[in-house]
Amino acid sequence: MPGGASLKAPAPTDVVEREAGLQRNLTPGQLAMIGLGSTIGTGLFLGSAISVKLAGPAVILSFAGGACLAVTMMWALAEMAAAHPAAGSFGLYAEMYLHPWAGFAIRLTYWLCMMVVVGSEVVAASIYCKFWFPRTPSYVWIGLFSLVILYVNSTTIGSLGTFEYWLSMIKVVTIVAFLILGTAMLSGVGFSKVGFANYTAHGGFLPNGWKGVGLGVILGLFSFFGIEVVGSTAGEAADPKVAVPKALRRTLIVLVLFYVAGLTLVVGIVPWRQIGLGESPFVRVFQTVGIPAASHIMNFVVLTAALSSAVANLYFAARLAFSLARGGYLPAALGRLSGKNMPVVAVLASAGGMAAALVLSEYFKDSLFVFMIGLSTFGALFAWLMTLLTHLAFRRFHQRHARPYLQLGPPGPWASLIGLGGVLAVLVSTWWVPGFRITLLAGGPWLAFITVCYFVWRRTRSRMPVRGEAHDG
Repeated sequence: MPGGASLKAPAPTDVVEREAGLQRNLTPGQLAMIGLGSTIGTGLFLGSAISVKLAGPAVILSFAGGACLAVTMMWALAEMAAAHPAAGSFGLYAEMYLHPWAGFAIRLTYWLCMMVVVGSEVVAASIYCKFWFPRTPSYVWIGLFSLVILYVNSTTIGSLGTFEYWLSMIKVVTIVAFLILGTAMLSGVGFSKVGFANYTAHGGFLPNGWKGVGLGVILGLFSFFGIEVVGSTAGEAADPKVAVPKALRRTLIVLVLFYVAGLTLVVGIVPWRQIGLGESPFVRVFQTVGIPAASHIMNFVVLTAALSSAVANLYFAARLAFSLARGGYLPAALGRLSGKNMPVVAVLASAGGMAAALVLSEYFKDSLFVFMIGLSTFGALFAWLMTLLTHLAFRRFHQRHARPYLQLGPPGPWASLIGLGGVLAVLVSTWWVPGFRITLLAGGPWLAFITVCYFVWRRTRSRMPVRGEAHDG
C-alpha cells in the first residue's frame, strides 16, 4: 500500500485504525450538547429571519420539511458511526464504501465549509454585540471571540466537552423558557393577549405561496446542519457504539421541538414583515411585547449560542483536517497530537474562516453574514448528499456479506433515497434565494478543482516508494 492513503478503497479497520491517538473521554451528555452546540446557533437565532422573509408564517412548514430531511441523515450517520467510530466520520465512511476520491472530496469540502461557518458565527456574534455597543467596530468582537474559541479548542477534550456542555445548556434552558413565555403571550396568560391574528393578517399564512415555503426549506435545512458533528465525536466518545446513536436521536428530537415550536411562536407574536437580519427574531419578540430587560437577556443567550456553535464547529473542522492528514491528503503536521492528545495544529489551520471574517468585516458590513452562510451551504449539502449515498453502499455491503449492524431507520433504501432527492432539490433551489446563488456558482467549479487535485495527487502518490502509514503525532 502506498504511504499515507490507499489508492483503492481500504479495509474499514485499516481506515479507522490510522486515526488512533485521540482520547475517548466524552460522555453521552457532552456528545449531545456538542451536537446541540453546533446546530443551535445562527441558523435558528439569526438565519431564520431569511426563511421568514421567504415564506412568511408558513416558515413553520419550511422548518418541518427540513426536519424530515434531517431525520434521514440522522438514521444514516448513526448506523455508520456505531459500526465505525472515528473522527473522520462521514468522510471516512465515503472512503470505505464509495471511493477514495469521495472520502477526500467530502472531508476537504466540509472542512472548508466548517471554516466558513465558524467565521459566520463570529460575524453573527459581532452583530449581537452591536445591540449593546453600536459604535464598537465589528473586528474588535471578531478578534476577541476568535481568541477565546481557539483557546477552548486547544485544551483537553474533557475541558472542551465541559465548556461546550454548559454553554449549550444556557441556550437550551433559555429556549425552553422562551417556549413557555411565548405560549403565555399568545394565549394571554399573564400578558396582554397577542392572539393568532399574525398568522394570517399580513398576506395570509402563505403570503409568497408554496414557492416561498420551498425556498424557506433551504434555511430550515441549514439550521439542522451541524448535527453531523456528533458523528465525528465518535472518535473521542467513551462508549461510541451506544452513545453516538443515542446522542444523535436526542439531538434531533430536541432540535425539531425547538425549531418548529420556536418559530411558530416568533411569527405568531411578531408580524412577519417586521422581522429582518438586523437583529435576532427572538430578540425582536421581547422588544415587541415591551419587555426590555428580557430582550437584553435573550440577546446574551443568542450571543452565547453563536459562540457555542463556533466552538463545536471548529472542533469538527479540526477533526476533519486531522483525518485528512492521517490519510495522507494534507500535510502530516495537521495529523499530529499535542501532549494532551489534542490536534492543535489542525485547530489553528481550521481557523481560516475567523481570520477571513476579521479582514472582511469592515468591507462587507451588511452582506458578509449572508454571503458566508451561502458559501458554506454548498459544503453542508454536498456532505449530506454523499453521506446518504454512502449509507446506501454501507447497507448493501453489510447485507451482501451478512454482517450485522445497528439498524435505526426503516429497512431498505427508501429513507436514504427520499433524503437524497430532498437534499438535491434544496441544492438546486438555492439559485432562487437572494444571496445564495454563490452556493451553486462556487460549488461546481470547486468540485472540478479538487477532482483535478485528487487525481494529480494520486498519480504523484503512486510513483512514491512504499512507506508505512503515519500514526505518530
